[in-house]
Amino acid sequence: MNTISIKSSLLLGAAFAGAAFASPAMAQTAADDSGTGDIIVTAQRVEQRLQDVPVSIQVFDNKQITQRNIARASDLAIYTPSLSVNERYGPEKSNFNLRGFNQDASTAPTVGVYFAEVVGVRAQGGTTSGNTVGAGAFTDLQNVQVLKGPQGTLFGRNTTGGAVLLTPQKPTDNLEGYVEGTYGNYDQKRVQAAINVPLADTFKIRVAVDRNKRDGFMHNVTGIGPKDYNDVDYTYARLSIVADLTPDLENYTIFHYSDSDTNGYASKIVGCATPSSPTQPLNVTQGTPGYSGTRHLQAASCAIQLGRQTARGDDPFYDIESRNPSPFLKIQQWQVINTTTWRASDTITIKNIASYGEFRERANFDLGASNFVVPSIDTGIGLNGQPTTGFSARRLSPLLPNVVLAGGQPYQRIVLDTAGPNTYNSAESTFTNELQIRAHTDKLDLVVGGYLEFSRPIGFSAGRTGIFFDCNRPQNIDCANPLLIGSISESSTKLDFNNNGVFAQGTYKLTDKLSLTGGFRYTFDKIVGLTQGTRAGLNQGATTGAGFIDPVSGKTIFRACTDSFRHLADRPGLDRSSCNTILVNKSNKPTWLANIDYKFSPDLMAYAKYARGYRQGGLNFTNPGFESWAPESLDSYELGLKSTFRGAVSGYLNIAGFYNKLKNQQVFGGLVATPAAAATGVAGGNAVINAGKSTIYGVEVDGSALFFDIFRVSASYAFLHTKVDSVSAPATVGDGSALGQQLVGTPFGSVTPNVQAGSAFVLSPKHKFSITPQINLPVPESVGQVSLSATWVHQSSYINDGSVPKFVNGIPLGYTPATDLINLNLDWRSVAGSPVDLGLFVTNLTKERYNVANTGAWLSAGVAEIIPNQPRFYGVRLRYSFGQ
Repeated sequence: MNTISIKSSLLLGAAFAGAAFASPAMAQTAADDSGTGDIIVTAQRVEQRLQDVPVSIQVFDNKQITQRNIARASDLAIYTPSLSVNERYGPEKSNFNLRGFNQDASTAPTVGVYFAEVVGVRAQGGTTSGNTVGAGAFTDLQNVQVLKGPQGTLFGRNTTGGAVLLTPQKPTDNLEGYVEGTYGNYDQKRVQAAINVPLADTFKIRVAVDRNKRDGFMHNVTGIGPKDYNDVDYTYARLSIVADLTPDLENYTIFHYSDSDTNGYASKIVGCATPSSPTQPLNVTQGTPGYSGTRHLQAASCAIQLGRQTARGDDPFYDIESRNPSPFLKIQQWQVINTTTWRASDTITIKNIASYGEFRERANFDLGASNFVVPSIDTGIGLNGQPTTGFSARRLSPLLPNVVLAGGQPYQRIVLDTAGPNTYNSAESTFTNELQIRAHTDKLDLVVGGYLEFSRPIGFSAGRTGIFFDCNRPQNIDCANPLLIGSISESSTKLDFNNNGVFAQGTYKLTDKLSLTGGFRYTFDKIVGLTQGTRAGLNQGATTGAGFIDPVSGKTIFRACTDSFRHLADRPGLDRSSCNTILVNKSNKPTWLANIDYKFSPDLMAYAKYARGYRQGGLNFTNPGFESWAPESLDSYELGLKSTFRGAVSGYLNIAGFYNKLKNQQVFGGLVATPAAAATGVAGGNAVINAGKSTIYGVEVDGSALFFDIFRVSASYAFLHTKVDSVSAPATVGDGSALGQQLVGTPFGSVTPNVQAGSAFVLSPKHKFSITPQINLPVPESVGQVSLSATWVHQSSYINDGSVPKFVNGIPLGYTPATDLINLNLDWRSVAGSPVDLGLFVTNLTKERYNVANTGAWLSAGVAEIIPNQPRFYGVRLRYSFGQ
C-alpha cells in the first residue's frame, strides 16, 4: 500500500471514529480566585483538581496569560522556573528546555507541546523548525499547564523534560465575546477578539482571532535591507465547534491557523579573535599548524566592524550592522483536531482524538548578522594586475591564484535562503490518531489506548545557502564572488516519521487515602530520510557535472554532490537524483511509571514516583557516516508534597524534589576529515553522537496565598543542578573505542565530544525565582475592580553555549549573567460599571540587558556574536466584553 492510500485510509478511519466517540470537556475552571489551588487540570488526560495530581505542574489561566503578556512560547519561560527556551534562531523558532533537557539542531524535542491534547506539527529543516504551536496560539486560552518531568506513559516519547499543554476556550451555552486592543511602544498594535454563539442547545461555535504587529527592537544602522529585526507580525484564527449528538455523545472540532511574516532575528557583534585572545586565539601565521585562512579573514573583518561601532561612540545595545538586502522569516502552520467522546456507561468512556496539520517555513537570514569587508593585511598584485593592499587569496586556499583580494570589498558570510519561489526550507504534514478507553469505578481509574502518528514531507525541504559570496539573493545566485571561494550549498531532503504506541495507566485506591498508580507504554519509532544535497557554482570544477541553465536564476551553473564521500564519481546536472542517499533510523522503546500517593487529608497529599523516559534518535545528512544517532534514556525519581490551606488566609503550597540519571546522552562531537577526504571537498563539522551520562537533580516550589480577599502573593522557585558525569574520550579511526569504530568507513579521522565531564548543561540556571504580589484596591463597586501587580523574576547565571568562551573582552558570550526582571500591571475591570476593561503594562521595567544565546561562530570564524534579550515594552489594553 503506498503512502497516499495509507494516509487516506487513516483519515477515513479517523473521520469514522470522530462520529462514533466523544470527549469530556477539558478544564472547566482555569483558576480559583479563593487562592486555594482548586484549579482543574488535565495532566493525566482527565479532569482533576491540581492538588490531587501527583505531578509537578505550574498553571497559568487566561487572566494571568493576559496580564503577563504571554503571546509566544518564549514569553512563557520568563514566568516558569525550571523552564527556559533556546532562542538561537529567534523567538518564532524557539524551543523549550525543562529541568535541563534541551533540544538543539536536528535532535528531537525534549518537551512536548500540545494544543487541545494534540502534539505540535512535526518538522525538521536546516535550523530548528516545528514541533510547537504557531504564533498567536496563546489567544483565547482557558489555561496553560507546564508539566515537569518525564510524561512518556500518557504523552509519548520526547517528553523527558516534560510537556506544555495549551487548553483553548471551549464553546459554551452563552452568547458572549470580547474585543481587545493593545497599543504599545515599538508601535505595537494588537487586536484580539472572540465570539461564542450557541446555535442550538446541542450545537455551539466559538471563533477567536489575533492580529499582532510590532516593530523590531534590533536596529540596523547600515541603510541596507530592513531598518529593524526581531519584529512581530502574525495573524492567528481559530474556529471551535461542539456538537452534542446525543446526551452521551459529543463531537468537538477545532481548526486553528497561524501565519507569521517577519524580518527574522539578528545578532550583535561584541568581540573578535586576536592573537592574544585567552581562549582559542587567532593564528595569523600562514602555513603553521592550526592556521585557518577563513577564520583569519573573518576575525580581521570583525575588527573593522567593531572599530566602526567604537568610533560611533559605542552603539546602543540593540544597534547592529547587517547588509542582507532582503531577509525574511515566514512560518505558516495550521491544524484541525477532532475530539469525540462516547460515554458508554457510568463507568466506561471511549475517546478518540484525530488531527491533521501542516507546517511550512520560508526563510532568508544571516546565520550571523554582519557588514564585513575584506581587511587590508597583505600587499601584492590584485586581480586587475595592479598593486593593491588587501588579503592574499592563497591564505584562503593554495589552489587560488597568487593574488591579493582588494581591501574594502564587501562580502557575506553564511546566508540561508529558499531554493525557489515555490519551495520551502521546511515543510511537513502530520496526522495523529489516539484512541482511549477509560474505566472508572470507586476503586479503579484505568485508561488503555493506542496512538498513531505519521509525518510526511510536503515536497522537498530545500534551500540555497550562500557561503562567502556577496548575494542579493542566494536563491537566484545573484552573487558576486569577491573572495574567489564563494559557493552555494543546495540542501534538499525528505523525512518520513512514523511514531506509534500502545499504552495503559491505572490508579487503584488501596484505601480512601492511599493510592497506587502504574503505567506502561511501548513506542515504535521510524525515520526514513532522503537527501540529494548539492553544491552549486558558476565555474566548472574537478567534481562537477556539465553546466546547465538553472531554471530558478536563469544562469549557467555547475553542480557537485555535497556528499562527495559516497558520490565522488557522480556528476549531477539539472537532475540531482545521482546524489540520492536514503537512510533509515528505527527504535522501539518502553516507558513506564510507578507512583504511590497518600492523602493525609483532602488538603494535604504526598507522593513518590519513578518513571522511565526516552528521547528518540534522529537523522541529519550534514556529516556522511555520522548522519544518525540512537535514543537516550532517563530514569527519574520524584517526591512531592501538595498542601492547601483555607480561612482568612487561603492558598496552596506545592513542593517537588527530583533526581534523574540520563544515559546514552545525545551530545555534539567535532569531526575532522581525513586528508584524503578533505581533498575531495569533505569538511569537518559537528555531529550528534551518543557519548554521555549525566545526573540532574533539583527542587521546585510553587505557591499562592490570598489575604482577606485583598492581597495575593504568588511565588515559585526552582533549584536545578545538572552535571555531565562522564563523556566518551576523543577517538581516532580504528582505535578500538566505540566512537573509533564508528569512524571506520567514514571520511572522518577523528571525533571529539564538545562537552566535558563535570560541566553543567546549557540553558539551565541553578536558581530561578518568581514572585508576584497583587493588591485589589478597596474602591466602590460602581468604580469597578482595580488591581495592581508586579512580578520580579530572578535568574542565576548559566551557560548558553559550552563550545565558545564564557567571556570575550569582558563581555558574556557563552555565559549569560544573573538577571532580574521587573514587570508591572494595572488591571481595571468593569470601568465605572461598564463592560470595558482597562490594562496598563510594563515588562522589563529596569531595562535589563543580557544575551539569551550566541551564534557559536567563535571557533570557526573568530567572531563573538550574541542574541540580545527583549528590551522594555509598555502599553495599554482595552477590552470590551458582551454577553454573559
